[in-house]
Amino acid sequence: MADLTLLYDGGCPLCVREVLWLERRDRKLHGDRPQLAFVDIDQPGYDPAAHAGVTYRQAMGRIHAIAADGSVLRDLAVFRASYRLIGLGWLYAPTGWPLLGPLAEGLYHLWAERRLWLTRRPDLDTLCRCRSGACTTAPEPVRSGG
Repeated sequence: MADLTLLYDGGCPLCVREVLWLERRDRKLHGDRPQLAFVDIDQPGYDPAAHAGVTYRQAMGRIHAIAADGSVLRDLAVFRASYRLIGLGWLYAPTGWPLLGPLAEGLYHLWAERRLWLTRRPDLDTLCRCRSGACTTAPEPVRSGG
C-alpha cells in the first residue's frame, strides 16, 4: 500500500501532467515500492466509499489525498506530503510556514475555484449533473467572451 493516494482529475491536462511527473519521480526514487498511488476521480467507476468518503464534487473542487492511516489531506497539504515523499519536500515547505502559509492557501483556493474555467472545462455543477446522468449530451466547455 502506498503512503499517500492522490485523487486527481484525469480530465484536467494540468493535473495529468503533474501526476505523470510525480509518478516518474516516485518510480525513479522508489522503484517497485512506490510511495504514491493515484486515483482518477473523473473515471465513471470512481467510488467515494473506497476513498475515505471523498465525493466526486469534493475531489473536483480541490485536491484530496488519503494517507496510509486513512486520514484525508486537502489543498496544499497534499502537495507538501507528496513532494516530501519524492524527496522534494523543500519546494512546498514554505507553504506551511506561519506567514507564507495563509497566503499560499489563499492563492491555491483562487486556483481551485478557477481551475475548470482556466482549463476550458464545464463548471463543477455541470460536471456533477452530467455525472449523475442528468444531461443527455457531453457538456460544452465554458467559453469566455461574446
